[in-house]
Amino acid sequence: MAKISLKQLRALASGASCVAFLVGAIGVANAATPAHYLSAQQAQSQAPKPSADELKEAKKVEAAVDAAARQQAAGEFLKKYPKSPLRLQVAQLVLQKMSEVQDNAQQIALAENFATIFNEPAEADLVQPFMIDAYITANRHADTFRVANAYLARNPEAVGVLTQVTLIGIDQARTGNAQFAEPSRQYGIKAVELIEANKKPTDFDDARWAEYKTKWLPRLYQSLGVLSHVTKDSAGAVARLEKAAALNPADAFNYLLLSDIYNSQYEALAQEYKAAPDGPAKEELLKKSQAQMDKVIDAYAHALALSEGDERLKQVREQIMSDLQTYYKYRHNGSTDGLQQLIDKYKLPAATATPKP
Repeated sequence: MAKISLKQLRALASGASCVAFLVGAIGVANAATPAHYLSAQQAQSQAPKPSADELKEAKKVEAAVDAAARQQAAGEFLKKYPKSPLRLQVAQLVLQKMSEVQDNAQQIALAENFATIFNEPAEADLVQPFMIDAYITANRHADTFRVANAYLARNPEAVGVLTQVTLIGIDQARTGNAQFAEPSRQYGIKAVELIEANKKPTDFDDARWAEYKTKWLPRLYQSLGVLSHVTKDSAGAVARLEKAAALNPADAFNYLLLSDIYNSQYEALAQEYKAAPDGPAKEELLKKSQAQMDKVIDAYAHALALSEGDERLKQVREQIMSDLQTYYKYRHNGSTDGLQQLIDKYKLPAATATPKP
């Protein structure tokens, strides 16, 4: 029977793990106000009032026309007033202009320079999510994880960053780069725990949090399932992919992977059955292998129903249909009667189908 190769797995998932999409969709969630920043704000509210000269110098930062000019003015401000209670406000003024910059190389240069000017923990918490986004866009994955590791060490419940680096790291594992597989697995498990425990970030309202959970929890389970599959942990892959499928029944990719794993399990049972001596144990193996084949048939039907019309999957769909017909005939006395009805049963209304990227 045809197998979904690692090369095909990479191609199938490429649309779902597009870096630009991740940065746009998750990046907005990264800046959940970190605890260090909150405590710094509270301390600042009790600090001495800034002098008139400090206020005047801070106004120069605000008046700067672009991010680079604001950084330069901020550097001059901190040389004069390194202990000013206005440090965070000045840092925010710089970040405000940095967020308007579109060029990725410039974003990185600005972020790295910001980190040399503003070097206190609360200030690092402000800029590091911005740096992570910029490094991801530039495909600088080692830098992404370097900064994310530092940020998450101080902000272990930053679910947006956890989700983002999990998906990026597992996408790298799928392409053969296992360098980030283990931290991605750990971060993914942590993100799932936070979402399932309903640990809403401080800057999310209820509606935004509900949308975030619905969108990203199944993706996290799917990505962790992919990582388990790539690392030959079939039991872990099945558990996570089945969970992903339950959370998002419209996603064909879960069933494509599940059908591949189920089929491997069936083939192992079939070989065991063939090698077994006649007797009750062999008959029990026959029942198990037939039940496993039925799971493969069901997963194939799901995958075909949910991926209909997706040109990226044309070759894989042809493979699956051929295998499905063979298995279905074996289980139905050589007939394909009812096969199309089985596939149709799993088709979703157009309004609820997963959009193609």
